[in-house]
Amino acid sequence: MQPPPDTAPKPHPVAGLTGCFTVPGNRSVSHLALILGALAAGTTTITGLLEAPDVLRTVAAMRALGATVEKAADGSWRVAGRGIGGLVEPHDVLDMGDAAGAAPLLCGLLAGHPMLAVVTGDAALRQQPMRQVMDALAATGARFASRTGGRLPLVVEGVAEPLPLDTALPAAFAELKTACLLAGLCARGTTRVREPAGSPDDAEHLLRHFGATVRVSPDGPGRLVELDGQPELVAATVAVPGDAFAAAVLVVAALLVPGSAITLRHVGLNPHYAGLFQALREMGAEIMAEDPRPSCGMPVADLHVRASALRGIDVAAGHAADAAPLLAAAAACARGTTRLRGLDDASAIAAMLAAAGIRHEVEGRDLLVHGSGVPPEGGGLVETRMDHRLALSALVLGLAARRPLRIDDSACIEAAFPGFTRLIETSAGRA
Repeated sequence: MQPPPDTAPKPHPVAGLTGCFTVPGNRSVSHLALILGALAAGTTTITGLLEAPDVLRTVAAMRALGATVEKAADGSWRVAGRGIGGLVEPHDVLDMGDAAGAAPLLCGLLAGHPMLAVVTGDAALRQQPMRQVMDALAATGARFASRTGGRLPLVVEGVAEPLPLDTALPAAFAELKTACLLAGLCARGTTRVREPAGSPDDAEHLLRHFGATVRVSPDGPGRLVELDGQPELVAATVAVPGDAFAAAVLVVAALLVPGSAITLRHVGLNPHYAGLFQALREMGAEIMAEDPRPSCGMPVADLHVRASALRGIDVAAGHAADAAPLLAAAAACARGTTRLRGLDDASAIAAMLAAAGIRHEVEGRDLLVHGSGVPPEGGGLVETRMDHRLALSALVLGLAARRPLRIDDSACIEAAFPGFTRLIETSAGRA
């Protein structure tokens, strides 16, 4: 049996990472900018669009629904919209590939239009249950039919006069919230969505940017989001912020590789990742945010990062969120013990640490990482489970190790962070 290929960036950098870079655009903002551009009157210009396979599926879907979507010579994208309620029935099935985040949004969009459409996806997406989305959107009057368990393919029969929604989400589910708001655009009256805890608010900002009236207020421990239906959406210019997780990958790489000093331009300061950056700073990371500014109402800044000596800390539950593998990579190179609290499943992260030769322990839902403050041995193989966060974290840890880490499958990396390996090679002076 042949050993898995070594997919870590090579050659292993011996000097620091340096340079000024722009990270790939935020995925959810990319999807939503295309959708709102299709609903707006006029031509929307989008810069920094994440040109990943799932986003290009949304491009294809908007074209199938009657919008004109083209890439310009300067790299920007132009979307000639059809106005609220102006989309047309597609001639074929809408295949969303692996766009798990965009599929609920598309259902919300279709629910408010008098048409019949079939939504499907790849093998993985067809296993994702869509029952919560169907149940929430059914209150508009739209009808849905699916396979057992609410799985794709999904038939959506939208309505000409959708009813405004007044719904409480069972959990903080940003895509479902956005789907409800998109359905509410075509409804007369006010759509109200209550969420039990705050979720990323890209949709609220972008809807306002295109001219919709959106109000957000406290609702117990959560939030109430209200949208006035049938607004006149007007084409806008959207500069997609750099993805916060992609930026965090390069931030941690620069912190761990001695001699590094990088600048990341136009990074979205998504509150979802605030806990990660806060934890890194508490560990001693030198991360400076300069020129904070709004972009389509969303906060962005330029990040300046220098290699730093890190120390172990106690990280509260929720701080690491889905960036826990990346924070564990930083902890592996810190001096002292870091405790990551409240993880849903620490086994994959623990296996990554084991492959790098890092002492660690799992105590219930907590992961203890015992760093020595010196580069770990590395050299092992990490099973990614097709999780791009784990794969990228393993490669970052491998950059700081004596020997690079290997990963079993790199396919998920290019989809999540196009050009990652090339960027690392460039920043290390190897390209």
